Amino acid sequence: MKYDFTAIEAKWQKRWQEEKLYQAVTGLDKKKFYALIEFPYPSGAGLHVGHARPYTTMDTIARKHRMMGENVLFPMGYDAFGLPTENYAIKNHIHPAIVTKNNIENFRKQLHALGYSFDWDREINTTDPKYFKWTQWIFLQLYKHGLAYKAKMPVNWCTSCKCVLANEEVVDNVCERCGSPVIRKEQSQWMLRITKYAQRLLDDLDGVDYIDRVKAQQRNWIGHSTGAQVRFASTLGDEILIYTTRPDTLFGATYMVLSPEHELLSKWMDQLENQDEIKAYQKEAASKSDFERTELVKDKTGVMLKGVKGINPVNGREIPIFISDYVLSTYGTGAIMAVPAHDDRDWAFAKKFGCEIIEVVKGGNVEEAAFTDCATGVMVNSGFLNGMSVEEAKKAILAYLTEKGIGEKKENYKLRDWVFSRQRYWGEPIPIVHCPKCGTVPLPESELPLLLPEVESYEPTDDGHSPLAAMTDWVNTTCPCCGGPAKRETDTMPQWAGSSWYYLRYMDPHNDEALASKEALEYWSPVDWYNGGMEHTTLHLLYSRFWHKFLYDLGVVPTKEPYAKRTSHGMILGEGGIKMSKSRGNVINPTDVIAEYGADTMRTYIVFIGDFEKAAAWSSNAVKGCKRFLDKVWNLAETVTDHETSYSAQNESLMHKTIKKVSSDIDTLKGNTALAALMTLVNTLSEKGCNAAELKTLLQLLSPFAPHICDELWELHGYEGICSVSAWPTYDESKCKDSEIDMAVQVNGKLRGTIHVAADLDNDAVVAAAEADPKVARFLEKLGGSIVKTIVVKNKLVNLIVKP
Repeated sequence: MKYDFTAIEAKWQKRWQEEKLYQAVTGLDKKKFYALIEFPYPSGAGLHVGHARPYTTMDTIARKHRMMGENVLFPMGYDAFGLPTENYAIKNHIHPAIVTKNNIENFRKQLHALGYSFDWDREINTTDPKYFKWTQWIFLQLYKHGLAYKAKMPVNWCTSCKCVLANEEVVDNVCERCGSPVIRKEQSQWMLRITKYAQRLLDDLDGVDYIDRVKAQQRNWIGHSTGAQVRFASTLGDEILIYTTRPDTLFGATYMVLSPEHELLSKWMDQLENQDEIKAYQKEAASKSDFERTELVKDKTGVMLKGVKGINPVNGREIPIFISDYVLSTYGTGAIMAVPAHDDRDWAFAKKFGCEIIEVVKGGNVEEAAFTDCATGVMVNSGFLNGMSVEEAKKAILAYLTEKGIGEKKENYKLRDWVFSRQRYWGEPIPIVHCPKCGTVPLPESELPLLLPEVESYEPTDDGHSPLAAMTDWVNTTCPCCGGPAKRETDTMPQWAGSSWYYLRYMDPHNDEALASKEALEYWSPVDWYNGGMEHTTLHLLYSRFWHKFLYDLGVVPTKEPYAKRTSHGMILGEGGIKMSKSRGNVINPTDVIAEYGADTMRTYIVFIGDFEKAAAWSSNAVKGCKRFLDKVWNLAETVTDHETSYSAQNESLMHKTIKKVSSDIDTLKGNTALAALMTLVNTLSEKGCNAAELKTLLQLLSPFAPHICDELWELHGYEGICSVSAWPTYDESKCKDSEIDMAVQVNGKLRGTIHVAADLDNDAVVAAAEADPKVARFLEKLGGSIVKTIVVKNKLVNLIVKP
């Protein structure tokens, strides 16, 4: 019979769906396993191999756990709000809801074609009002607990998308989505107070199983540091508050730098001699993004404030004050002390502007470069700190600052509050009303979901307002408190909102009374294994952990953390290791591969391609190789006609070893080596012969990777039930050892032959076998002399030491 993958795959996909074979049941008396992948943004381009790699690998893991008898939840949904859909809708004069619907239908079709074992009854869509009702509900709770607020602030403005971007959405000074330049402008924005959870977000990383690079990115983004807050006096009478992680270097502070937006500038302006120069610099800085302003490699720019100086609090010296765009008003206090002798950026700035450089930690030549390797140095030119180690000086200076009332120990974080609102149409409406009498009023929960109005145009405005602002019939409403005229909030939520809690909705997706029932949350929480891209480890992952902790504080969810385990995958490159792109014409469409070779070949290859955590290059020849492997499995199965229920003696050890390896490799993301072991097994069974028991185990081990062909061959051979949900095979450790092995024979440390002997043979017998080997015996005879010593490494080698 021919291996007709097209017919076989269509047959089994239909049957799995009809029989709801992969349905998860809440409350089932089984060990639960919740496997999660990042749900896709349903773009018009459809599914690509970048989706297929993590989806297939996690499907392999989910299938194996299901065969192990666990109650597996492996869901799918769509993160469907966002700018790309809205931009497409504007360009093509079609409602974004229609675009979303069409794109999701295409995605769903492609996902089915790959044979993923999703529980399709739990499918979600962030643009569904039944879903975003609960996104809005969470926002209301954040607002009621003081964690959502509106503030006027400098923001990142995409010149093309015409909306505000979070710092995390600006990459290399351009919009992450469209690649257009990003500028700075002042805008009233909704913010979420994620900084209130900074320490918990940091501390709780110790209790989760995340790969090291994911934890490192989370920690770096939160950016915790310990230092001192110090008050510098000024010659105009005002104090300047700074934060430093190196208070021990205070004696080396020779100038200060304020952000161009610092509040003291407006207070001092009339007393400054170079107002025009200062204002021109402020205007220039306002047009730059945070990324552009803080680039380490850029030229240092700034303006000295003429008419005011700072006063170093430890030595009373007057020092110049500058403004420079590399100091941000949103980080720390918006002011820094500069110690050019021991900081590269301060040193470059001091050299450019002629500031004094004073060494305070001994070492290096500070006239040629900053001496930054000074964590364990000795203090100099530092008054009462002289002669102390850096660590001693840190303690001493903190005690001094505290005693004098001019400073204190301080914890600081790089993490900023989350810029939450967007000035676009296609997003969740923010359920807030602005009343001239009552102020900002939350919408009653009974009025959720607040729907978007049906309109003809979604064009963004040039003045920074959302397109919703022009829709007066929707905007004008009544105040829930006083009943008087009021206006709705016209900003919408960012795409991150719906993705910050979607894993919870999967647990109970059809619940109209809560985001999920207490029973479902307690049964399924936390997610056991979450895989996603590294590009989301400082965005989505941090945001969703924040929302989860807030919901935990409310008593909504039962766990402190949403995900017990987090892994990430490498990207798929084009042939030759070149990045895939439409312009290069090297983008691989999974649908094309499925049509030519079948879904099982596509699945097998995408796992076999290489180390899951590293980038891997596509190879059309290797795809063909995986198809030949499945052909070989099909042909092998056709040779089996017996009804044996035990492994043959000649194959028993290999069967047990393969079960052990595949079982371990799947759960350690080594699917490529698991498949290599299965290929070796198939080759051996093809050469030595395969009975029904061995075929049965082979199909079970291969099933997570290539479920369609395995279910078909299982049925053709009359095994009970369906292979995909049969019991995972077990192995006997004692039978994983070979009864006979090959050992290397060395003479005076050099390889002279090999011997085939029984495993665990005693040393005397091993030596005797080595001496009896014809090749070794001839060499010993030629060499002459006698064996004076023998070294045996059990089951590996024997070394004969010979002296003439």
